[in-house]
Amino acid sequence: MLARLIAAGVLAWLNLSLCLPAFADVERGGAGLLRIYYWQAPSTLNPYMASGIKDIEAASLVLEPLARLDPQGEMVPWLAREVPTYENGGVAADMLSITWNLQPGLTWSDGSPVTSDDIKFTVDYCLASGSGCAQRDKFRDVSAVETPDGLTAVLHFAVPTAYPYGPFVGPQAPVIQAAQFAKCLGAPAGSCTGANFAPIGTGPFRVVAFSPGDAARFDVNPSYRVAQAPGFDAVLLKGGGDAVTAARAVLVTGEFDYAWNLQMSPDVLAAMEAKGNGRIVTGFSTLVERLVLNLRDSENPVSVTEASTRPAALPMADIAVRRALSMALDRALMVRIGYGAAGRVACNIVPAPAAYASQANDSCAVQDIPGAQDVLSKAGWVDEDGDGIRTRDGRELRFTFQTSANGVRQDFQMLAKEWWRQIGIRTDLRVIDGSVYFSANPDNPDSLEKFGADIQMYASASDGTDPEAYLSGWTCENVPNSRNGWQGRNVGGWCDPAYDALLQELSVTTVPEDRAALARRLNDMLVQNYVVVPLVDRGRVSAHSNTLAGVRMNAWDSELWNIADWRRITP
Repeated sequence: MLARLIAAGVLAWLNLSLCLPAFADVERGGAGLLRIYYWQAPSTLNPYMASGIKDIEAASLVLEPLARLDPQGEMVPWLAREVPTYENGGVAADMLSITWNLQPGLTWSDGSPVTSDDIKFTVDYCLASGSGCAQRDKFRDVSAVETPDGLTAVLHFAVPTAYPYGPFVGPQAPVIQAAQFAKCLGAPAGSCTGANFAPIGTGPFRVVAFSPGDAARFDVNPSYRVAQAPGFDAVLLKGGGDAVTAARAVLVTGEFDYAWNLQMSPDVLAAMEAKGNGRIVTGFSTLVERLVLNLRDSENPVSVTEASTRPAALPMADIAVRRALSMALDRALMVRIGYGAAGRVACNIVPAPAAYASQANDSCAVQDIPGAQDVLSKAGWVDEDGDGIRTRDGRELRFTFQTSANGVRQDFQMLAKEWWRQIGIRTDLRVIDGSVYFSANPDNPDSLEKFGADIQMYASASDGTDPEAYLSGWTCENVPNSRNGWQGRNVGGWCDPAYDALLQELSVTTVPEDRAALARRLNDMLVQNYVVVPLVDRGRVSAHSNTLAGVRMNAWDSELWNIADWRRITP
């Protein structure tokens, strides 16, 4: 099947569409084409317009931040000379500013210099009204950017900001070129396809061709700052298919060098690895597979109190229903079936670092079908006609449960459907192609932001070790709607001013222990209101060929974070 797919599509696309130029710099490259399989194909190469990890990671070959996290979660300078801290004076004592200094001599792939004006422009771009910037939370407290010289940018904050590393740390918030995106400020941002599909960057590769939802081709950036890197001449990043197809392409047939996000049966994956062509790599951070429960009956945020007391409220607005849905799940079985050693039961939406992990929700680890039945009965949901579905006030407990096409997720859907049947809830299952489900296209009716169902499942993670920016995704203003271009992580439409106020308190708290305590309280508000239902603390699982060296699996950043160091070897 894979061979036919390649013969019919990929090779024709490569040979006929690209007309690749000759590589001018003979000091780098030499290892030919690096073939990477991201079966959830990217829909954009601009992280600020992205809807998922697949877009952000594909873009990381080209666009780079000032600093990023290494595989241990430690912050390391990237385009910056050093990471600003309170100790070195880069972070102001009053927490109202952070000063970044660029490395001297940096250039974009078109040969023009990288300056502090590009940093300032990136902030303006993301904060511009109507931009629909997917990373707006990272910049939300930035009030101004000062550029005293070409290499220095001072970010000023409207309020004391204890953790000032949201902007420009990690692949979600890279520096973009002001000259290229100058006409993309505000409402036109989403329609700037030329820039969004082929951004000019500072990374080891540059975009040659991009077919959204299918494949991207990159060649060496001739202006890359490391003379002997990257080791490969070009990269093909191919999408489509599923996790099993991607795993086979590396571990069985050897047609690809790297396969991303192998969310599939651990037994099947181990059998493929036993072929001896490649190896599986795993890393844990904060990636949680979760259910999101839809509280919206419009595009507007729904307050918890209003939703639960409104006479004509949707059944999902009843916290008893949401609680029962969670109690009926056997998360331990989900881990065994879906992930094996690459998964752990998750009862928190923030599972790490340890100081941030709440212990108040540990009871979720044990399935409780009788308890879930009792919760529904006490809330007035009963099976009046013996058809197996509970009703109240003429409303049935019947929900549509959607997720992306993926073997493990379909197994989870079937398990959940049966467990919910046992407590009197009927479930209709819906499966959406991953390239569509995680699409950044605001006109796509089937994206997870549009949430055309009652329940949906996907995974997401905190961008770094501090969860403030991540937790801000559940504020009232972050509900996706037509006015913000269907951007925002609060896809369930939950809104609680008390949560927003507690988040604001976190943003001005500097003592690490106090920050951790506040983060745990915010996590508990989300989990105990069943806004999100954590399922599995997922390790990232990918695979690479035995002929590929230099891979350092990184669950805190892009998996491709050090692709400039990858080399071809003889196993």
